[in-house]
Amino acid sequence: GLNYLAGVQREDGSFPGEYGNAAGVVALVGMSFMATGHTPGRDVYGESINRCLDYVMAQQRENGYIHARQGQDRGMYSHHIATLFLAEASGMVDPERELKVRDALARSIHVIIAAQSVEKRSPAYRGGWRYSPEAQDSDLSVSGWALMALRSARLNGAPVPDENIQRAIAYVLGRQSPRGSFGYQHPGDRHDGHVSLTGLALLCMSLTGHHDSDAAARAARYIESNYARLPREEFTLYGVYYTTQAAFQVGGETWRKVGNWLYETYLPRQRDDGSWGTEIGGSHSSERRTQVYNTALVLLSLAVPYRQLPIYQRDETIDE
Repeated sequence: GLNYLAGVQREDGSFPGEYGNAAGVVALVGMSFMATGHTPGRDVYGESINRCLDYVMAQQRENGYIHARQGQDRGMYSHHIATLFLAEASGMVDPERELKVRDALARSIHVIIAAQSVEKRSPAYRGGWRYSPEAQDSDLSVSGWALMALRSARLNGAPVPDENIQRAIAYVLGRQSPRGSFGYQHPGDRHDGHVSLTGLALLCMSLTGHHDSDAAARAARYIESNYARLPREEFTLYGVYYTTQAAFQVGGETWRKVGNWLYETYLPRQRDDGSWGTEIGGSHSSERRTQVYNTALVLLSLAVPYRQLPIYQRDETIDE
């Protein structure tokens, strides 16, 4: 899979396909190399990671917003994923590139914090994020990526106020319905019950010290009972990514079930060229049209036990 991604990468760091020039997709590819133990500039995939970093930073505007596609109405997805990538790579790159990464990271964090502080049109949206930096509403999907980016940056020493982390996790927790699942914008909305959103929320709880909460326990039970539904959801591989990350954080029987299912389901579906094709994605266009995106998400899911990305480290007492 890594050979496939390295082989199709363009000289400027982007990739072929409809979304191959989106900063978020390039960032996901860069993190898939790093998730399997490779470091920027230092081994067989080192230059591929550096090209991903350089491309992502080249898309940053003067105001700090990382947005590669003109007219794209969901740019904060890319911004948050790109920020997460920068935070995870910081400290691993050469000294000259490190200065650039830290500058880009500081400016991208400012965008995230400012977007969270925008006056929302309803109290239910406070603490979250939506598709644009000026949005006055929020959704769980965009907010999950933002929270992970802030958490990763804080772990890396960036001055992210704890208040912003707490406001974000409060927003996440406010989407949970009584059965343990999570809604997209409100508890019980039409997306409530999607395993993907519950996996996202559980991962956010695990990464912010809420892994022993009642909310996390109810989410874990919901995932353990429903993870096999992921191939029928709109964002299949997005859901696989979040659900496997969350299940690994929970450990025990939850990870045993989800992990075994993951490997039995997706290892046999790898193509001869090393990729995972668009036929295994959900119905959304991003998974139906972007083989590079799909391959990166599957690799990030398969590599969970490697524990190479700092943001996904697990408390080793969790199974005791």
